[in-house]
Amino acid sequence: MQLYQMTAHELHRLLVKKEVSAVEIAKSVYDRTDDLERKINAYITLTKEKAMRQAEAVDAKIAAGEAIAPLSGIPVAVKDNICTKDVRTTCASKILHNFVPPYNATVMEKLEANQAVLLGKTNMDEFAMGSSTENSAYFVTKNPWNIERVTGGSSGGSAAVIAAGEAVCSLGSDTGGSIRQPAALCGVVGMKPTYGAVSRYGLVAFASSLDQIGPFTRDVADCAIMLNAICGYDPKDSTSAKVGVPDYTSFLINDVKGLKIGVPKEYMAEGIEPEVRKAIEAAIEKFIELGAEVEETVLPHTDYALPTYYIIAPAEASSNLARYDGVRYGHRTEEPENIVDMFMRTRSEGFGEEVKRRIMLGTYALSAGYYDAYYLKALKVRTLIMQDLERAFAKYDVLLSPTTPSVAFKMGEKIDSPIQMYLSDICTLSANLAGIPAMSLPAGFVGNLPVGMQLMGKPFDEGMLLRFAYTFEQNTDFHKRLPLL
Repeated sequence: MQLYQMTAHELHRLLVKKEVSAVEIAKSVYDRTDDLERKINAYITLTKEKAMRQAEAVDAKIAAGEAIAPLSGIPVAVKDNICTKDVRTTCASKILHNFVPPYNATVMEKLEANQAVLLGKTNMDEFAMGSSTENSAYFVTKNPWNIERVTGGSSGGSAAVIAAGEAVCSLGSDTGGSIRQPAALCGVVGMKPTYGAVSRYGLVAFASSLDQIGPFTRDVADCAIMLNAICGYDPKDSTSAKVGVPDYTSFLINDVKGLKIGVPKEYMAEGIEPEVRKAIEAAIEKFIELGAEVEETVLPHTDYALPTYYIIAPAEASSNLARYDGVRYGHRTEEPENIVDMFMRTRSEGFGEEVKRRIMLGTYALSAGYYDAYYLKALKVRTLIMQDLERAFAKYDVLLSPTTPSVAFKMGEKIDSPIQMYLSDICTLSANLAGIPAMSLPAGFVGNLPVGMQLMGKPFDEGMLLRFAYTFEQNTDFHKRLPLL
C-alpha cells in the first residue's frame, strides 16, 4: 500500500517507529496530487512550501526523541471557507479572490498545535451554498469514483481529496449536510459534530445558527482522532459550548449488543432510490446480526425540514453576506459612478447566481410585512422538528437513515433546477436545524458508486455515533475499497 492510501493512525505508527518520515509522507501525497489534480480539481490553493517546513519540523522532533501527537506529520486539507493566516481564503467566490486572512481560525490553531501538515485549501460551492460543488466560481470538482459525476457539496473538494488519496484527513463545514452528503457520494467518513462542540471562530459565516466545522477521514478511527484535535470550548466563539471533551478514541468499541436504533420511516419513503434503500436495509440487517435492537419510528415534522431550512439559512445568509460591499473585503468594481453604484456593481460582479438567489430569498423573508409570515413561522417549525428528535432520542441511542436519496448524479443534471438540487439534502437538514451530531460512513455500492449511511445522535453524544460506526466498519469492508484512477 502507498503512503497516500494509508490512514492517519497507520501513518502515526510508522512515524513513531521511524520507518517513514513526515517529509516522505508529504511528498507521497503531493506526488499523488500532481498526478491527479488535473483530473479531479479538488484544490483551489496548494501550500507546498509551508507543508514541507511543517513536515521537517515534525521529523526534527522525532529525531530529538520527543513524543508526537496523533496528527503530527499527517497531511491535512482544509475547506476554503476556514481562515488560514497568510494563506488565501476565497470561499470559492470571485468576491474574495484576493482575501488573505491575517489570523487563523481556531480549528487551524488546534491543528497547528498538533503539528498537522497543511496541504492546501479545497474547492467548494461558493460560500457553501450548493450540493454538488458545481457552484464554485473557479472550477467543478469531479468525483474520484466517476469523473463524470459530482462530488456532492458544498465541501466537495474536502471529500474528493480523501477518496483520491490527495490528503489523509480534511476539514469541511456543514450547514445543511455539506460534510455528510459529499462524504456519502465520495465513499468516505464525514461527521458534523454537535452545534457548539467545535469553534466556528474563523469559519466564514453562511448561516450562523446552522454552520459547523467537522472532519473527513478514511475510517472511523481517524474521525475520532480529528475530533480529539478540534473539539473544545473557545471564548472567541459566543456559541461555543462549555462541555467536557472526552477522548473520542475510547468509543472505538466493536460492540452494539443491546443498543437501540430507530429508523425514521420518513427517511426511507418515496424519493429514496430503490438501490440506495436496499443498501441501507442491508446495513440495518448487519446491525441486527451484531446484536442491536432496531425499530421503525416516526419524525412527524420531517416534511417541513426543507422549507424551514430554506427560510432560515437564506435569511441568515442575507445578513452575513451584507459585509461584502467592496469597502472592507475582496473585490471592488472599477470606476463606479457613485457609492450606491459601487455597492451594486461590486456585489453583482462578485457573487454567483446561487448566492444571489439565496440573498434575495433571505432578504424577502426578513422584509417588513413578511418576517412573521415566513421567518418567525420557520423558527417555530424548527422547534417542532427539534422536539420530534428529542422524543426519538428518549427511546433510541441513534437514528439511522440513508445520507442521500441517490448515489452521485451526473454533472449538470440538476444545476438548472434549484429545487431538485435542494432535495439532495433532504436526509441531512434536520440534524442542522436541531444542532445534533450526525455522520455518514460507507455502507454499500450501487454499481461502482458509494452509498452513505447516516447516523444521528443526541447532543454531545458523538461517542455513541463513533461506537456504532466503528462496529459496522469492523464487520464490513466498504471503507477499504478505493476508486480506480
